[in-house]
Amino acid sequence: MEFLDPPFMQRALLAAVLVGVIAPAVGIYLVQRRQALMGDGIGHIAMTGVGLGFLLSTSPVWMATAVAVAGAVVMELIRWYGRTRGDIALAMLFYGGMAGGVLLINLSDTGSNANLTSYLFGSLSTVSSEDITAISLLAAFVLLVTVGLRRQLFAVSQDEEFARVTGLPVRMLNLLVAVTAAVTVTVAMRVVGLLLVSALMVVPVAAAQQITRSFKVTFVLSVVIGVGVTLSGTITSYYQDVPPGATIVLLAIGVFVLLTLLAAPLARRRARRGETEAERCTLEVPAARPAPDDVRV
Repeated sequence: MEFLDPPFMQRALLAAVLVGVIAPAVGIYLVQRRQALMGDGIGHIAMTGVGLGFLLSTSPVWMATAVAVAGAVVMELIRWYGRTRGDIALAMLFYGGMAGGVLLINLSDTGSNANLTSYLFGSLSTVSSEDITAISLLAAFVLLVTVGLRRQLFAVSQDEEFARVTGLPVRMLNLLVAVTAAVTVTVAMRVVGLLLVSALMVVPVAAAQQITRSFKVTFVLSVVIGVGVTLSGTITSYYQDVPPGATIVLLAIGVFVLLTLLAAPLARRRARRGETEAERCTLEVPAARPAPDDVRV
C-alpha cells in the first residue's frame, strides 16, 4: 500500500472514485439518447473556462464549470431550434472553445504548457485540496440528479414523444441532462483530462450493455466498471509514470473487449436455458379432457 502514503495520491484516488461513479451515471443517459460524443464537445468548451480561471487567478475548476454549463445550454438550444446549420454552429462552438482556452492560458501569468497538458490529459500531482472540495460538491449534485430523477430521465432518453404525452417536462429534463454532463466533464478533467473524459462516460456503459438487459443492472455495472478502471489506471500511472487519463481509457476499452467476448457464450447459454424452460412448460401443461357425452357444445 505504498501508493497510499503520498498526500497527492490520496487526493488523486478520491477524485478517481468520484469520477468513476458519476461519469457512467451520466453517460448511460447520453448513450440512450445517442449523444455519446456530447461530453467531447463540452470538454472543448470547458477549456475556455480553464483559461479564464488562470487569467483571472480564480479556481479553474469552478470557472470551467460555469463556462461548460453555459456551453451545454447553448448546445441544447441549437439542438431544439437549429435546422440545417445546427451542426456548423456546434462545430464552431467546440473548436472556438478549445482555441479560446489555449489562447487564454498562454496570456495568463500562471498558465504554461504543463498546466495545459494536465487539463487536457489529466494529472495526479496537480489535484489540490481545493479541487477535491469542488469535485466532491459537483459530484454530489450529479448523483442527486442521475439517481433521484432516474425514472424521468430514462423515459425522456428512451422516447421523447411518449414522455411528452405522459406530461413530463421534456425540455427541462433534456436541459438538466446537458447541464449534468457539463458538470461531469469539469469534475473528471483533473483525473482523465478534457480530451478523454467522453470515453469514460461512454465506454463503461457500452461494456456493461454487452452482458446486461435491464437499465438498472446496466447502471450499476457501468458504475462498477468506471470505479474499477479509474482506480486501476490511477494506481498504474503512479507506479509506471504514465498519463492517468490515457491509462484509464485504455483499461476501459480492455474491459469492453473482454465483456464483448463473453457476451456470445452468455447469449447462447440464455437461449438454451429459455428453450429448456419452454419445453418444461409444454410438458407440464395437462392434456385437455374430452367433453362428456351429455354436455352440449
